[in-house]
This record gives sequence, C-alpha cells and structure tokens, in this order.
Amino acid sequence: MDFRFNFFIDENENNEPDTQNKMDLQMCSPKRKQESAEESKKTAATVADSSPKVGTSKHQDETQSKQKLCVKAAKEHEIPEDLNKVLEDKVMETVSDLYYVKMSVVETMCLDGADEEGIVAKSVASHSDLIPGVYEGGMKIWECTFDLIAYLSEAEIQFTNKTVLDLGCGAGLLGIVALRGKAEKVHFQDYNSTVIDKITLPNVVANCMNDSSRTSSGGNKKTTKPPLKRLKKAECLPDALTKCRFFSGEWSEVSQLLLSSNEPFSKYDIIVTSETIYNPEYYGALHDTLARLLDKNGRVYLASKVYYFGVGGGTYLFEKFIEERNVFRATIVKTIDKGLHRYIIEMAFKDSN
Repeated sequence: MDFRFNFFIDENENNEPDTQNKMDLQMCSPKRKQESAEESKKTAATVADSSPKVGTSKHQDETQSKQKLCVKAAKEHEIPEDLNKVLEDKVMETVSDLYYVKMSVVETMCLDGADEEGIVAKSVASHSDLIPGVYEGGMKIWECTFDLIAYLSEAEIQFTNKTVLDLGCGAGLLGIVALRGKAEKVHFQDYNSTVIDKITLPNVVANCMNDSSRTSSGGNKKTTKPPLKRLKKAECLPDALTKCRFFSGEWSEVSQLLLSSNEPFSKYDIIVTSETIYNPEYYGALHDTLARLLDKNGRVYLASKVYYFGVGGGTYLFEKFIEERNVFRATIVKTIDKGLHRYIIEMAFKDSN
C-alpha cells in the first residue's frame, strides 16, 4: 500500500496533506527531531512520516521525572445505546476500505469544549504531540499502523474466532481489521479517554454501520459524511459491536482492571500494537502487560521504527530488552526500508507452540 498522510499538520481547505515538518512516531511520550533532508525526500515519495513532536520547557527534566510516578487509572467505556449519535457531526475519511473520523474536525470540536481531559488545548498550547502523563498521541495516526495493516493482510493472519487486543489503539484501525476478520472478541485500549470516546468508538461504529456499503479506496483517502441510515436493532450492529470493549488508562492499570473484573476474561490470542516502543522508560510496563494478557500460545504483532530520535527507543533496543527478560522470543518478520527503516516484530512466549 502507498499512503500519503500527515496527520501531524492540519490539512488545508482542499484536504491536501501538508508535507512540511514531517516528524516521527505515536502513543505515549516524547519523540523525534526532523529527519535529514535525504530521508525526508524519500519519505515524501512514499508515506508522509507522522511522528509526534514534544514541546520543550524550562521544567522538562522535572516533568519527565514526575512522569515516572504518574499512573492514569483504567476505565471501561460503555457503548452508547444510540449509535447514530456517536457519529453526529463527524466527518469520515476512508483508507484501504476502513472508515475513520477526520482528526482535524475532532480537534476543532475538542477545542470548543468537547474534551473533558483538555488534551487538545494542552497539546496546542505546548506545541507538542505528546505530553507525558497527560496526552499520549492517540489523536494522530502514525505510519507504522499502515505497515502493520499491510503485513496482517500479506501474512494472512487469521482472526477468525480469536480474541484480540488493540493496545495503544488510537484510531483503532488495527482492531477494526481484526473485527472484520471475524474475531470473536476485540478490545481497544488507549491512554486517553477522549481518544476512546471521540475517535476509537466512532471509528468502530462507522465501520460496523457501513459494512454493507463499503467501497475500496485503493489506498487513496476519501472524505465522506457519516452514514445516514439509521440501523434497526436486528441488523449487523449488535453482532459486531457486542464483540467489542473499550478501555482507557495506563497499561498496567488496564491489565489490573481486566484481570480483577467479575466479568469472564480470556487472555488474548493476538495483541496488535503500533509505535509503542519509542521510549525505553515504558518497556517494563509494556512487557509486563503483554506477559499478563497474552494467551500462552498467543502472538503479538508490533510495528515500530528502527530508532526514535530524541527519546532513544526503537526496534533493536526493544529486542535487547526482550532478550534480557527471557520471557518472549521476538522475530523481525518484515522490514520496510522506505525512509527511516521500520519493522514488524512477532512475539511469542518462549515455551509456546
């Protein structure tokens, strides 16, 4: 697939992506400086590099120190009864036959008071895509998401009757792919509740409601109004959405909520996650979450850049971390060498089949 997106810069009135100031990465904390001119030219010819930038401040060191102590409580988000209301005032876009809300419209609505967490206003005020412990990048779609979508299709990963977790879901496109692949259950997790309510849930609803009217976009972006058809209770809606649960909060807190819940919980056959290893400080929490929630014979599919400038994380450092923990085996199953190198990693327990 060949995508030209940059969700980091607001689109112009002609819906053409702005190709200036392309930066690196997604979901949780600081990120990267600009690529070299040569890398930028390569990336512009393929996928617009979408990586969050982190604002600088006099108290950055103090903020990063406090970040280590910050744990955002977990919360499960109920699916509203009136699903048409979920899509009210939303503008939808499509890519590779997937619907998702137009981010710039959501951001504008959040600035007008539709954001209880205030993450958009704080992001704008700090000129930052990520604010540690406050906003973790879920309102952007980063390029490795599309790398992983492509790999799941190419490798013919089977979701039928599987339980799936989209970890650090943001727009939830990976989980939607699993849902369309006839997964038995799909759970979505993002750090911020605003992301779940304003982006993830609407995206899942839109894809369920448009199941019978999808048209392939061939990798090209299209802008549409939300579906106007009001579904009856007997249609595809219950069958699809009753498979889904939505969670916000820090990884370890969400793990605890799931494992201590009175509701039946089955560990996940497949966990998909994109651009969640940019910051080495989060490796412990991520590793432990995967170890606690993955089924003994399950698989993790993780998409990442080789290196995240300004933070220091990346594929090789994470592989080393995994090797030292000696719980998982990790294998690079795909390399994307356009622009800054990116990888797909498959993980499984060392004693699994």
